[in-house]
Amino acid sequence: MKYYLIGIKGAGLSSLALILHNLGHSVVGYDDETKHQFTQDKLIELGIKIYADGKHRLPKDTIVIRSTAINENTHPEMMRAKAKKLKIYEYNEFLGELTKQFKTIAVAGCHGKTTTTSMLKTVLDPALGCNYLVGDGTGYAEKENELFVIEACEYRRNFLAYHPIISIITNIDLDHVDYYKDLDDVKDAFESLAKNTKDLLVIYGDDANSRSIKVDKPVIYYGLKDNNDLVAKDICYDNKGMAFNCYFKGKLFGKFILPFFGEHLLLNALAVISVSHHLGLKPKVIQANLQAFKGANRRFQEQVAGSNIIIDDYAHHPKEVTVTIEAVRQKYPDKKLVAIFEPHTFSRTKEFAKEIANALSKADEAYVLDIFKSRENPDDYPDITSDLILKDLSNGKHLPRESELLLKYEASVLLFMSPKPMEDIIERVVNCFKEKD
Repeated sequence: MKYYLIGIKGAGLSSLALILHNLGHSVVGYDDETKHQFTQDKLIELGIKIYADGKHRLPKDTIVIRSTAINENTHPEMMRAKAKKLKIYEYNEFLGELTKQFKTIAVAGCHGKTTTTSMLKTVLDPALGCNYLVGDGTGYAEKENELFVIEACEYRRNFLAYHPIISIITNIDLDHVDYYKDLDDVKDAFESLAKNTKDLLVIYGDDANSRSIKVDKPVIYYGLKDNNDLVAKDICYDNKGMAFNCYFKGKLFGKFILPFFGEHLLLNALAVISVSHHLGLKPKVIQANLQAFKGANRRFQEQVAGSNIIIDDYAHHPKEVTVTIEAVRQKYPDKKLVAIFEPHTFSRTKEFAKEIANALSKADEAYVLDIFKSRENPDDYPDITSDLILKDLSNGKHLPRESELLLKYEASVLLFMSPKPMEDIIERVVNCFKEKD
């Protein structure tokens, strides 16, 4: 089959492109963004062409898949595809069809789903063989594999197009306030996902929102409290990682020593252990494969620059900012922590400004950039700026994109947080630090 992916540099669509290529299909793509994105590295490696001018041929048997960020009624490539009367799918619609072909495990939740998906495929692939689609530009498939691990995004209820046999729910929280009316609306979406799941739900049981949803399937609750089915106890954190004993229904399942930092990664690991236990994997196998987990793309990615540590992370919700800062404190307890935050969307900034300020206050110093508008129109939010965060941030300053304020630091951790990569700033800062060294 011939596939044309519009918005191919997006995290989900780039992952899907890799899967279609692995399954033997012809894949090309289009993207409005001409600058290099980390998601296109593997596409280039596999020879998947990416166009930006809309002048290439589209054979009549081409199947089009569009990113949800692409307007189906106004985008020139969509108009061209419709004029040629090509078959067109939205990303989540097509992925839903693909999930029917495998035993799909969906990883959902308002925070942590990318890392949990990546962690789960790291355990299951070498042990059982699995296909996977991670929302960080990672995707792989073989026709012979029965299992398919996917990241399932709740935005606009997209995950309701999927057909999982197992669903993980890492947590439920208010987010995507440009779509969801309130927390009850979010919970309703996750209840619908639970109904769509065929065999088993794996749910973070310490989260009151997740516990409260109505379910009609068998459930494994995981967490740190004794009322869960799978529980971590005797937990020890240090600057090398964590160790804990894992109990399932009151019986010791195994002892785990992992090079992970932060309670959020412990919880992600418990979700993975729950599914792996259900699929029959032994503790030693799970432990060994978890040890090999190197993290997801743009999640706590580190590099050394002179005397400083540079960390690039996707965190954008106040809870994600908090747990990321806590993870840095665990790994680098003796270093100054400087947080650099780019607010993502006006609606999220309007809703969570005070909570974001509280989270950033846990750093020694903090900088806030202008708001990245993403899919929103700035004219709809005339009074919403990053000043909403800064007014409640005693240790914070505004950071213009071309500023040299960050170049003064030595022996510090500079933590960059935004869904949109701040490659321009990070590259400039890293090069300056290396020149000083």
